Amino acid sequence: QMPQEQYTHHRSAMPGSEGPQVYKVGIYGWRKRCLYFFVLLLMILILVNLAMTIWILKVMNFTIDGMGNLRITEKGLKLEGDSEFLQPLYAKEIRSRPGNALYFKSARNVTVNILNDQTKVLTQLITGPKAVEAYGKKFEVKTVSGKLLFSADDNEVVVGAERLRVLGAEGTVFPKSIETPNVRADPFKELRLESPTRSLVMEAPKGVEINAEAGNMEATCRTELRLESKDGEIKLDAAKIKLPRLPHGSYTPAGTRQKVFEICVCANGRLFLSQAGTGSTCQINTSVCL
Repeated sequence: QMPQEQYTHHRSAMPGSEGPQVYKVGIYGWRKRCLYFFVLLLMILILVNLAMTIWILKVMNFTIDGMGNLRITEKGLKLEGDSEFLQPLYAKEIRSRPGNALYFKSARNVTVNILNDQTKVLTQLITGPKAVEAYGKKFEVKTVSGKLLFSADDNEVVVGAERLRVLGAEGTVFPKSIETPNVRADPFKELRLESPTRSLVMEAPKGVEINAEAGNMEATCRTELRLESKDGEIKLDAAKIKLPRLPHGSYTPAGTRQKVFEICVCANGRLFLSQAGTGSTCQINTSVCL
């Protein structure tokens, strides 16, 4: 039993007083039992809380260096194994261990945003199940040494590689113009420049050269094939020049005779027309050859 406090109360002298009386002070009965019950319940809760804390520390693998696969180092946080982030991750640098690859996996897409001081998106890279999309003012691809391989912005697309190869069976379609110093096919392959519904124009300020070193070169059209030189000349340099499908003229009476010309050739290969007569008239117009 709990110690009982006793005290003596001396009552004031009154007629008929029988001396000092003793009063007992304490907790008895159901109050005492309730107090014991609450003390016992508190001890049980303390033990359960301590056991749960120890269990959580054991399951989460809390150590002095960190928690589970997460380690706290001098340079930051080190995470080992696979990790899953359910909320946005903000970090200055993310890298793998030396010699190991870094993988980003997602059931839908992986989005990388570059923000400014006002949290406005400047550059965005989205890798989804159907496409890889990049948003920014300029897109560049460079080699390890810093050489530009590919660049694209609002004004132009630059291919810095020494050779651009198109492996598609249908070739490449350019809706507008293309500017390049050299167009050629792979060895033993054909090169075809074609415009199915419109015209094909090749322009160069210093000249256009078409060369077939080991084969033939053909120019075919449906209506007219025109070779025109405004300020220079047109040269046909070959051992043989054939015009197999020229029409053959027939004799007509003198009254319906039209103007007929003959083709003359100078010693330097220049061609000119001279009005035909009974004999050759090329010697009359030899001043053209000068």
